[in-house]
Amino acid sequence: MKASDLTYADIQSIVAEDFAIMDKQVFGSLNSKVQLVMSVSKHVIDAGGKRMRPLITLLTARMLQDSQSQQAMQLAAITEMLHTATLVHDDVIDASGLRRGKPTANATWDNATAVLVGDYLIARSFNLLVGFNNLPLLKLFSDGTCDIAEGEVLQLQHQHNPETQEEDYLKIIDGKTSRLFMMATQGAALLQGREEVLADLGAFAYHFGNAFQMIDDVLDFSGDAAVMGKNLGDDLAEGKPTLPIIKTLELLKNTNHQAYDKLRIAVQTGKVDDAHELIALVQSSGALDYCKSRALSETQLAQQALQNLPDNRYRTGLYQLTELASARLV
Repeated sequence: MKASDLTYADIQSIVAEDFAIMDKQVFGSLNSKVQLVMSVSKHVIDAGGKRMRPLITLLTARMLQDSQSQQAMQLAAITEMLHTATLVHDDVIDASGLRRGKPTANATWDNATAVLVGDYLIARSFNLLVGFNNLPLLKLFSDGTCDIAEGEVLQLQHQHNPETQEEDYLKIIDGKTSRLFMMATQGAALLQGREEVLADLGAFAYHFGNAFQMIDDVLDFSGDAAVMGKNLGDDLAEGKPTLPIIKTLELLKNTNHQAYDKLRIAVQTGKVDDAHELIALVQSSGALDYCKSRALSETQLAQQALQNLPDNRYRTGLYQLTELASARLV
């Protein structure tokens, strides 16, 4: 199947039965005695996206051992619960009213409720992780969750800072995006005691996570707002130091002082009344070409790491996920 003909459903179908069971477990694993916790959790989980991180867990587990594993499906559900918790917290930080076209928890209830339910989802995830009685797995997820939180704080620290460098950006996306991809793959290996594949799985997930976030950030300036579920230039308005903004400022600094100052002030203040003009500035600077090239390089590194892993249809599924992500740039 050509990459242009590939769909997410095609890849999901490779582990269709496992995925269906896991999807039910995401909400079924919650057991709070507090009705509000259950109501808000159901709201945010039902509003969930494609469940890509748990899909990665299921594909990895099957790639290493092609048999249905209750533990792998449970771990995949836990991974999705953690991802959902980070989205709930992100929506509060960004004061978002909609996610994927549906009202966010903070908009439906309030910030305090959303934050506390996000905390509950993280706590419940670790409550379930303890049940595996697998200390290396618990350490992977506890270290990774710390990295995720630090990535979010680092992004907040650099918010509205036009001096942010690409090195800072890479540290941010390592925490906020790539780390959970690594947990999704390496966790599946630790369940099977397959320490020998951890390095290659980590390399695949790290580079794929980097590519995925870079592609998202490029699309914030060149994508279809209806498809993305948000307006173009939202990252700029929020003062997020994404790679397209960082690179545009770098390119303009020594070539067009007026344009540089205009974008710099917009990043600092978050005032983007002339959003279309600022977006056009990013688009014409050459920064997006650079970012696309960086994303494709990261994709290739992820694909190279896969070559050292068992060659079967599940590895092909992971490879196809990288192809599908890259196809969004076309």
